[in-house]
Amino acid sequence: MEPFISCYQGYLFAGVDEVGRGPLCADVVTAAVILDPNNPITELDDSKKLSEKKRERLFIEIQEKALSFCIARASVTEIDQINILQASLLAMKRAVEGLHIQPEHVLVDGNKIPVWHYPAEAVVKGDSRVAAIGAASILAKVTRDRELVALDKIYPGYGLAAHKGYPTKVHMEALARLGATPIHRRSFAPVKKALGL
Repeated sequence: MEPFISCYQGYLFAGVDEVGRGPLCADVVTAAVILDPNNPITELDDSKKLSEKKRERLFIEIQEKALSFCIARASVTEIDQINILQASLLAMKRAVEGLHIQPEHVLVDGNKIPVWHYPAEAVVKGDSRVAAIGAASILAKVTRDRELVALDKIYPGYGLAAHKGYPTKVHMEALARLGATPIHRRSFAPVKKALGL
């Protein structure tokens, strides 16, 4: 793995990441984090590479040690209205604007940057290269995973707690059998098909 970037040319910078672009249901969740260089967090990495137990532990540690963090989202309605890419960028914008310390620079995971006034750059695979982006990915994933576990109790039969809304065989079979719920993204092709649209 490449060494983590912990500072950026002397700037106070935020790392931003999103979780939930691929699932067929629920909000897309983002986080922005400004880490404290004087209070480092070990074991940060892309949230997908960490065990659930380690993510949960780091989720608490990040919130305790970061200079500032904000978790934001775009709703299913917004996803259906403006598409998942634009909704993800909107949620990222909300996360950065929600920081109580405003950054001088922003590093965004991926290859797209929201329209905003911050100096910024996109970092491909940033969640495994930039500590603050890795921290943001953990905050976003733990938040969204917890929400899907809760939604599984409201909408049983779809297996949401297990697959977190992704289009697994179990989820697709449930969609065909039970139809779509209010949390399903109606603009996504598999959901449209289940609704006969």
